Amino acid sequence: MIPRNFGILFIAIALLPLFGCARRPGQASITQDELVRRTQELVNSVAGGDQRPWKKYFADDCLYFDERGRNMNKEALVADIAPLPQGYSGSIAVVNALSHIEEDVAILSYDLNESETVYGQTMKARYHETDTWRRRKGDWQIVSGQVLRYYEDPAEGQVDHRTYADYVGIYEAAPGKSMTISLEDGHLFRQRGGGAKVELFPEVAGLFFRKGVEGRTLFERAADGKVDTLIDRRNNEDIVWKRMK
Repeated sequence: MIPRNFGILFIAIALLPLFGCARRPGQASITQDELVRRTQELVNSVAGGDQRPWKKYFADDCLYFDERGRNMNKEALVADIAPLPQGYSGSIAVVNALSHIEEDVAILSYDLNESETVYGQTMKARYHETDTWRRRKGDWQIVSGQVLRYYEDPAEGQVDHRTYADYVGIYEAAPGKSMTISLEDGHLFRQRGGGAKVELFPEVAGLFFRKGVEGRTLFERAADGKVDTLIDRRNNEDIVWKRMK
């Protein structure tokens, strides 16, 4: 025999997905716009040294790796937020944000465009950061963050281009491994083996860079004043090429 309250029970079960299993307001998912808003709030607080957003939005057990290679926990990260020195000012804009959001995890990847004024002189820098947000007990906090700095070419220096002829020659790092430095129409080029020629741009006398490539090409002179060594330098690590002719 079917119980008389079977119809009421059936309706209640049918409505469970709408009412009984609904998330509490504090458990709602988060949007990219809200993540960007919070991130902008964080970077806005840097110049003034306001630690409150960093205490609020970073989890106690977070991992954070900054553009200088520092591995910081929350205590170290918060302590690093201090007011800029007198004579300094700056701003940071969060741009080009991308996100991947699931139930309890949100990943936000974005660029940071920094403008800093030091005693009236303005400097700019660009960074890329990726943060992982995690929802715990209804609260969204950052559990992991990593920052990278975009490489920028240095300013081209003013040098005596007549010295370029001193660098022309063939340099060798090991038997059969050579680099040719050539001069064409007043421009200096380097070429490894049969590879393409790449122009060298001066930073200061004897020190050159390639556009869009991290590292420097440094020429050294012997006691007699003649160039006898080419140093291929990257991150203070050198590959030495000796002049053969």
